[in-house]
Amino acid sequence: MLTRRDWIRTTAATGAVLSLNPRILSAWKRQELISRAIPSSGEQVPIIGLGSSATFRRVAGSGEVEPLGEVLRTFVDRGARVFDTAPSYGDSEEVAGELATEMGFSDRIFWATKVNVARGGSADAAAARAQIERSFEYFGVDAIDLIQVHNLGDPPTQVGILQELKQEGRIRYLGITSTRKQQYPALAQAMQDYPLDFIGIDYAANNTSAADEIFPIAMDQGIGILVYVPFGRNLFTRASGQELPEWAAEFGATTWAQFFLKFAAAHPAVTCVTPATSNPEHMLDNIGTAMGRLPDEDEQARMLEVVEALPPAPRRRG
Repeated sequence: MLTRRDWIRTTAATGAVLSLNPRILSAWKRQELISRAIPSSGEQVPIIGLGSSATFRRVAGSGEVEPLGEVLRTFVDRGARVFDTAPSYGDSEEVAGELATEMGFSDRIFWATKVNVARGGSADAAAARAQIERSFEYFGVDAIDLIQVHNLGDPPTQVGILQELKQEGRIRYLGITSTRKQQYPALAQAMQDYPLDFIGIDYAANNTSAADEIFPIAMDQGIGILVYVPFGRNLFTRASGQELPEWAAEFGATTWAQFFLKFAAAHPAVTCVTPATSNPEHMLDNIGTAMGRLPDEDEQARMLEVVEALPPAPRRRG
């Protein structure tokens, strides 16, 4: 079995040859990806990024890095930029940083990571700074594009540290994340209390609470949004065996993944959607979301009806 470094050395020298589905590759057409502006700066980023929780995290921890290298090369070569990770995502930060550095495209990635040493209480400032420095070591960059306080961990301490780093030019943007509905009131307050560039939050076609409770505040305050968990907790399970509506092709959705991602990206408050994957074919499919156009409000309403009519997910035993 190739070690991580052996595989990186080989692909860095020869270039990865992706064994992707020919149907997907033949359908690919070179075109500009749909982008959105970061509200605080106007900088444009493609609406589809890459997350590193879920399967990416599990594969990173296994040491089998070849598929992750192919995912990252597909991601970069096809024009995507925003890579979302966190120290709490196992080996994801370290593996992604090493792969990108060795394959020579660290500077083409918009690195978005997090900090949180609060563990439900107060944060030790020295521990937070040490965690951030490890992220710098993994990515091998002079400035990290975005660091967010993970899960609202002690914002007074940790946002304060990020503000200092931004003033020093070591980070470009700062933010706060939460994927817990019970934290939405605290998140809404933080959005008004701190000079945030971004928030990260859960949003999907079967989980739209954020659109009512959080998105209007973000638009009013000029805060960008990274969408997490865009496939919901069970959308693929519910859509399994179901036919994709033919009218989805009108806005360029040819798979259920693109259907769900286009819904998440369509809200005007959303800056970028960051689905996680460890499969290069899935990465290519996800990037297809940023082609064509996004569904309008009437189409989004129809999409919600489709999702509501999907069969319920099977109940877990035990």
